[in-house]
Amino acid sequence: MQNRFLRVGISAILSVILALGGWASPAAALSEEQRLLAEVWRIVNHSYVDDTFNHQNWWHLREKLIKQPLNNREQTYGAIAKMLSSLDDPFTRHLKPDQYRSLQVSTSGELTGVGLQIALDEKTGELQVIAAIAGSPAEQAGIQPQDRIKEIDGFSTAQLTLDEAAARMRGPRGTSVSLTLARDGEQITQVRLVRDRIALNPVLAELHSEPGDAKVGYIRLNQFSANAPAELAHAVARLEQQGADSYILDLRNNPGGLLQAGIEIARLWLDEGTIVYTVNRQGVIGSFEASGEALTRDPLVVLVNRGTASASEILAGALQDNHRAQLVGEKTFGKGLIQSLFDLSDGSGLAVTVAKYETPKHHDINKLGIMPDQVVNFEPIKRDQIGTDADRQYQAAVKLLRNPSIVAHAG
Repeated sequence: MQNRFLRVGISAILSVILALGGWASPAAALSEEQRLLAEVWRIVNHSYVDDTFNHQNWWHLREKLIKQPLNNREQTYGAIAKMLSSLDDPFTRHLKPDQYRSLQVSTSGELTGVGLQIALDEKTGELQVIAAIAGSPAEQAGIQPQDRIKEIDGFSTAQLTLDEAAARMRGPRGTSVSLTLARDGEQITQVRLVRDRIALNPVLAELHSEPGDAKVGYIRLNQFSANAPAELAHAVARLEQQGADSYILDLRNNPGGLLQAGIEIARLWLDEGTIVYTVNRQGVIGSFEASGEALTRDPLVVLVNRGTASASEILAGALQDNHRAQLVGEKTFGKGLIQSLFDLSDGSGLAVTVAKYETPKHHDINKLGIMPDQVVNFEPIKRDQIGTDADRQYQAAVKLLRNPSIVAHAG
C-alpha cells in the first residue's frame, strides 16, 4: 500500500513537472528578437496609464505578434511599432538607438537641425508644431505654434511617425530641408530651412528699467532641460542683486521638457502649496509640493501662448492656482500627459505615457490648456523685439505689474 501511494505521488509530481515544463518551454525558446518584443510588451503592461490598453486584449496581441516571423531587427521594430500603434497614443512610442540618443541630447545639450518641437494632433493625426526653439532656423523663418506640417521635402507627413518626421528634419549643419505648412484657414506655404547647430540655452535674463523707476527682472525660459532649474536660480539671484522689484517669466513657445525640472522651478517661486497632481491608471493621485523659502516674493507675471506646453503648463498652472502669479497671453497648448523613458536591452528606448497631471485646483490640462488671467492675442514680431515696446503681451505684463493690487497681493 505504501509503495502504491509512493508511485501515485511520484506520478503526480512528474505530471506537475511535465506541465510546468510544457508551459515554460515556449518562453525559454524565444529568440533574441522575440525577447525584445516581449520586453517592450512587459514595460507597457506594467506602466501604461490606461489599463484597458485602448479597450483591447493586450495579452492576446502579444501572442499574435510574437508568432510572426521576426528574422531581423527591422522586422522586430516593425512589430513593436504595430503593437504600440494599437494604443492610439502618439506619445507612447519606440525609439531606435539613434532616435533615443537624439532625444536624450535634446534635454541636456545641443543638436543639429531646424529647431522645431513637434507633436501629432490626437484628433486629426496631423503633424503639428508645438513651438520653434529660440534662435533656431525655424523661429527665424516665422514658423508658429499649431502650424501643421504637410510635407517634408515633398514627402507627405501622413505616412510618417513622430520620430520619422523628426529624423527627416534633422541633418548635417548647412544642409537644407523644405517644409510645406498649413496655418489657420488652410493657408498653405512652403519654407526652405538651412539646418544649423541648435544651442539649448534654457534661460535668458535681463533687468529692464520701466516707467516709474520700476526695475523688472525679465526671464525667458526656453526649455525645461536638466540644467534649467540651476540656471534660473542663478538668474533670479543675480537680478535680485541688481535691484529687481518685480518679475516677468516668459514661457511663450516653451514646449516643456523634463517634468522634474518644472517641479524644481516651481519651488523656486513658491514657499508652499501643491505644484501638480499626477493620476495613474489605478486612479491613485500623487502630488508634488513646495516646501521651503522661495527665492523672491516680488510680484510675478507669467507670459504664455499656444506654444506653452507640458512642463510649462505645469509651472504656469502651479503659479496661477497658488495665486503666486497672473498669467498673460493666450490659452496654452494642452498637453497634460506624462511620459517615462525606459532603456531597452538593444540600446533603443521606449517612451510610455504613465500618468496624466492636474493643476493644484484639479484642472485637467490635456487637450484643454490653461486660460490666462488676461488674454492678449499674439501679433507677429521680430525676435529682437521680444520683451520690448513692440511686444504687446510683454507690455500688458508690465502694465499689470504697475497695478497696486498686484503688488499688494504679492507682498
